[in-house]
Amino acid sequence: MSHAKLKTVTLGCKVNQYETEYVREGLLSAGYTDAGEDEAADLCVVNTCTVTNDGDSKSRKIIRRLARDNPDSRIVVMGCYATRAPEEVAALPNVVEVVTDKRELPDLLGRFGVIDPPKGISTFGDRHRAFIKVQDGCLLRCSFCIIPFVRPEMHSRPVVDILDEAKRLADNGYKEIVLTGIHLGHFGVDFNKGKKKPDWVRLATLVEQLSNLDADFRIRMSSIEATEVTKELIQVMQDYPKEVCPHLHISMQSGSDSVLRRMRRRWGSQRFIDRCKLLQESLHKPAISTDIIVGFPGETDAEFEETCEVSREVGFSKIHIFPFSPRRTTPAADMPDQIPGNIKSDRRKALAAVESECRKTYFQSLVGEPLEVLAEGSLKDRTGILQGTTCRFASIQFAAASEQIGQLIQVMPTAVEDEKLVGHVI
Repeated sequence: MSHAKLKTVTLGCKVNQYETEYVREGLLSAGYTDAGEDEAADLCVVNTCTVTNDGDSKSRKIIRRLARDNPDSRIVVMGCYATRAPEEVAALPNVVEVVTDKRELPDLLGRFGVIDPPKGISTFGDRHRAFIKVQDGCLLRCSFCIIPFVRPEMHSRPVVDILDEAKRLADNGYKEIVLTGIHLGHFGVDFNKGKKKPDWVRLATLVEQLSNLDADFRIRMSSIEATEVTKELIQVMQDYPKEVCPHLHISMQSGSDSVLRRMRRRWGSQRFIDRCKLLQESLHKPAISTDIIVGFPGETDAEFEETCEVSREVGFSKIHIFPFSPRRTTPAADMPDQIPGNIKSDRRKALAAVESECRKTYFQSLVGEPLEVLAEGSLKDRTGILQGTTCRFASIQFAAASEQIGQLIQVMPTAVEDEKLVGHVI
């Protein structure tokens, strides 16, 4: 098994990026080595995405290209597309194994010579922030989403494993740890069956325990639902302002109640706004980012306008905008009044303009506020200028030595330029 070469490719979400790293570390422990740019690999692992049709076709293209460039390789395919269409994936060239359930990953590693599958990861490639997957599975049934069909089993990882993993990553120099899951806000739900409420383990419990670790890193949470922005979670963010980034990515999808009903979301726009306002009143200038789908079936101009209004009212610092993409087998794919592409495209542009205006306003409010920044790299065309990400998830540029890359530093923002902050080290 000596020095077989390995290539990994990841499409899609943070959870996928984490799972690929888990598989990669396991295989490296069994004697595989990463293949260089121009080296042929003996084993390729592709972690696929199926959120959009585009994800499926990208996955197929990548698998075909790997088979072409690494003709003698064996290809293992995992991820949501592999779960949704295993026969389709198995028929692609050089594919020797299709993993349809991520809980099989330790077994998969065993089949490739890994005697002791890792309990978690200890590095995260050459990045300065690392993701930790704490939970898998989603029980919601939003009408546009395929994910509950491909990751239906709710499963939270033991808190002690997560704490060990965070400590390892921090010891290896990662200064920011991003907690991620398919439905992050449901972390611990599966632990709590039959327990009384005071003994429940929730996301807030986990964040608090991570905040108390004796290690130098900050915690950020990935996507969460509005109802899961609980008073307990906000309290932990208040209690540990140095450890927990004052930023939440709260998934909205639409600001129109009628669209939200067709999407089968669990709450209306007012409840969403109220949670955001509670966060804004409880913390000092927190950042709120979100996801919004434009052109959902039947979306009228008036309904789209409601989404723009709510976006302005909340004042998002970033909006991930997705033109609606029908997924076969989801209820939304068969709904009447599918919106033509040109209208989706116009709405995407209009919402991007709203986003830009909200972001500038929010960034302007941060000028003169000292911010903790993770320095992530130097600007190619400007010597001595670094760029990084603030605790409030705003991009910032500042003069500093390249030795500071990978460190957390205090920076004072002095202006907003091109939707980025500029500032100087304090």
